[in-house]
Amino acid sequence: MPKSFLTALPVYNEQSHVAAVLQHVHQYSPEILVIDDGSKDGTPHELARFPEVRVVTHPRNLGYGAALRSAFDYAQREKFDVLVTIDCDGQHEPRLIPDLVAALVDGVDIVSGSRYLKQHSGDSLPPADRRQINHTVTQWVNQSLGLDLTDAFCGFKAYRVGALSQFSITDMGYAMPLQVWVQAVAARLKIVEFPVPLIYLEEKRSFGGALDDAQFRLAHYRKVLDAELARSGRAESAPATDSTACQPLCS
Repeated sequence: MPKSFLTALPVYNEQSHVAAVLQHVHQYSPEILVIDDGSKDGTPHELARFPEVRVVTHPRNLGYGAALRSAFDYAQREKFDVLVTIDCDGQHEPRLIPDLVAALVDGVDIVSGSRYLKQHSGDSLPPADRRQINHTVTQWVNQSLGLDLTDAFCGFKAYRVGALSQFSITDMGYAMPLQVWVQAVAARLKIVEFPVPLIYLEEKRSFGGALDDAQFRLAHYRKVLDAELARSGRAESAPATDSTACQPLCS
């Protein structure tokens, strides 16, 4: 029996990308949800050009994690079988949406895109601070939870909707994936990674405020991970912090 799936895109001030991305996504996903996280630019006007697209609007900007939490809630409420999440900045390839859905075979709960699982022709060279932080945090997550991830922060994922009730997301920002990993392990969910191309179109893209400082961002991620590990009773599993111990993840 074919799986019904919904592809959700968190969006904040994406008027320059959203139309092209939606046109591309629509080729591979008949059901699309946009979570407009309080955009103040022309994003709502662009979305109005796509009446077939489902839209949830936050009255103000709440953050990336809040947008994904809304997507989780919507997919459960509308009783889809699978939720795919994909970013709206052009850094993910919509043609892979059916492949992620297909990889969600019986027993698998999360298929997580990885930009470092293997190299692809034409891969971008990521900004050094982002690669370093991703590698460091991925090591922390693996050492704390006994996982073998290669990419802790890829937003391109497929979730079995029946597993989404296991999540209690309280971090509204970019650290939200760390809560997902801890809670997924606590719920004994099965996670597999799926190789996706490494694409960076806007290397100077802002995280917002103090998070644009790499060291502050790394410390923030550490704080969120530690808090979630403590909440799950796994605080003793957390490795010692060493923000300088970053080696290239793959050649």
